[in-house]
Amino acid sequence: MTYSKVIVAVRGGGLARAGAETLVERCAAAGAVRVQLNIDDDPVSGAMRIDELDPAIDAVVTYWAGDVDAVLPAVTQSAEGPFAAWEVTARAPLDPDLPADGTRIDALSNIAFLRRPAELDREEWLRRWLEDHTRVAIDTQATFGYVQNIVQRALTGDTPRVDAIVEELFPMAAVTDIHAFYGSDGDQTELERRMTLMLNSVARFGADRHLDVVPTSRYDFDLSAGGLRRLNRETR
Repeated sequence: MTYSKVIVAVRGGGLARAGAETLVERCAAAGAVRVQLNIDDDPVSGAMRIDELDPAIDAVVTYWAGDVDAVLPAVTQSAEGPFAAWEVTARAPLDPDLPADGTRIDALSNIAFLRRPAELDREEWLRRWLEDHTRVAIDTQATFGYVQNIVQRALTGDTPRVDAIVEELFPMAAVTDIHAFYGSDGDQTELERRMTLMLNSVARFGADRHLDVVPTSRYDFDLSAGGLRRLNRETR
């Protein structure tokens, strides 16, 4: 079976880690095979965030399923605040092997919601982002996980416009240390070089404006038969 990926943004404080097990069980019952939960919580409270939307995004639920529309109500009934959902196509230039038992990933997990600028057509925008920028992003930051999600369709009504969603994993030190974020090892000249390269690159495809950047803690849940049994044992 082919599984599609859906990303749901929850706004206005409408989702908490405490309710994760119920949400995940609902998703499993509806046919999801995997769930990823990202929450802006205390461990990442010192990290930089950028808010385009009001109320701001403070949690993101990602799921994989054969029938994505069947699973969406399982997520939305757990969200008390406004929400929006997109089906995406993902590519992962950096795809680390991570635990999927519901424990917190030891990382700052940044999620950025991007919008294509009007002056760029979709083909050129994708080329500048996926072909030109990817290597720059990897070389100038201390990321050890990097996923690029291209939005294919909105699944909810009145969905805010979003054209792509980027997921990046940084060392936890990056929450408060800009050298740890950029991997410049305390060298100010190297930090400035990396920042300049990065900022110039994102400006070429419009990711320097009209974006949301949400710092989060990330929890992954494997909902295959064995993964769900393990989850049920470890979260009770």
